[in-house]
Amino acid sequence: MHHTIDVKDLFFDYPDGTPVLRGVDLFIKPGEKVALVGPNGSGKSTLLLHLNGILRGQGEVRVCSLAVEDDNLGQIRAAVGLVFQDPDDQLFSQSVFDDVAFGPLYMGFDSERVHGRVSEALAAVGLNGYERRVPHHLSSGEKKRVAIASVLAMAPEILVLDEPTAGLDPRARRDLIELLRRLPQTMLIATHDMRMVADLLGRTIVIDGGSIVADGPTDDIMRQEAMLVQHGLEAAYAHD
Repeated sequence: MHHTIDVKDLFFDYPDGTPVLRGVDLFIKPGEKVALVGPNGSGKSTLLLHLNGILRGQGEVRVCSLAVEDDNLGQIRAAVGLVFQDPDDQLFSQSVFDDVAFGPLYMGFDSERVHGRVSEALAAVGLNGYERRVPHHLSSGEKKRVAIASVLAMAPEILVLDEPTAGLDPRARRDLIELLRRLPQTMLIATHDMRMVADLLGRTIVIDGGSIVADGPTDDIMRQEAMLVQHGLEAAYAHD
């Protein structure tokens, strides 16, 4: 079986020479929902940005069996829906419709198909009827959902999310977790929200100092309290 995401021996340094990723090996199978956890500065966001070619290090990165290289970037960016931590980095239009329609328009779809994609994506995130709303007037939770819809409109195979619950109030956080639970895509979610990890994601990868230090079923990882504390994390259970 092909892996949806396959990373082998990935190294990346900042332009000033500071090492960020140090030989990362990672594979994710189709349909898996995986957490990527670690302290600030551990390399989580840097790793995510390699999955659609925004950053390029040394090593091998393959997505949906395609190498992340210039010739394949169009296909890869259609396959990998990347949702940034701050939705204001992703939303730049005067209406929700225009933000969600941007991807399908860029892919060359006709007007009818664009409208269909926008309607389906907004329905998937529970925002029917928001087409004419101004994104910057929405709540944090609504903005996050519009950012996810803007990615879903491109019908990606994989969703890659950076801190999706950061800054949300408890109700918006619960709503977002239930949304992610319903979506069928393969997911890789970088997060500090260990309760969401325990509640939603069946596999957890721990990264620290640019290297993967643990990878296994979430229940097993959560039981390794000393290891989690060593890497700046806390064990959490969905129903504590």
